[in-house]
Amino acid sequence: MVDNRLSTQQVERFREEGYVVVEEPVFAEARFQALKDHFERKLTEWEKLGDASPEHMDTPHFGDPALFEWLFADEVLDLVEPLVGPDIALWSSHFICKPAAIGKRVPWHEDSAYWGSVLDPMDVVTVWLAIDPSTPANGCMRVIPGTHLGGDSEYEAARDRGRSVFATEIKEGRLDESKAVDLVLEPNQCSIHHAKLIHGSSANTGTMRRCGYTMRYMPTTVRYRPERRDIHGFQIYLGRGADRAANTYADPTRANEAYLEANDEQRRRMKAMAH
Repeated sequence: MVDNRLSTQQVERFREEGYVVVEEPVFAEARFQALKDHFERKLTEWEKLGDASPEHMDTPHFGDPALFEWLFADEVLDLVEPLVGPDIALWSSHFICKPAAIGKRVPWHEDSAYWGSVLDPMDVVTVWLAIDPSTPANGCMRVIPGTHLGGDSEYEAARDRGRSVFATEIKEGRLDESKAVDLVLEPNQCSIHHAKLIHGSSANTGTMRRCGYTMRYMPTTVRYRPERRDIHGFQIYLGRGADRAANTYADPTRANEAYLEANDEQRRRMKAMAH
């Protein structure tokens, strides 16, 4: 383990505004390129299936344990530890890939709204690692600073559902978009945001793809309560330190067969992407 990678000022900004941008590269160039190459192979197999847009490559680590090389890398966990403490669990991960010209918008939302009451308390941070350049032109993430101090917005059906990644979004008029900040990133840079922060992104109408890998972590003092919601074999993993909430952790060297057995569509996609 190396030293914590966030300065005192960055940690304070995260506490106050709910996000922080990390401009130095997350990984050494060769290690980042290996992740990008790994993603490109998965994307190629996903696109061969031809029946779902690549914005929906959710929980790829369930079928591809090789991703833990990066999910549990010290380079990442040393960004997370100053924010959640030394005992860290992986909650989830997601490749969010917006194709050029047709990439969907991500409506304004709080991540916490989609996870319900299964986490007690709701304390998750997301490392959003840029695989491609992420700019306003190709639909970079946008955040509304300070909104993580609320985190309980009201939702309605997403407007323009066919062009939206999610089916719901925060009700119109319940947030001040004039305060939104664009998180512009180069490949191998990242932003980190709290699960209760209001954020979203515009559709990609530009000429360049935009992909990021979201890696989501929580302190092990958070209790995972799967009995509160049917989420079909969803598993969490111990990344660093020790459990503090009597959680059960899955083996990161093995595919999540319980999840794949419960969801035939996910099994089909994950088996395809594993080759």
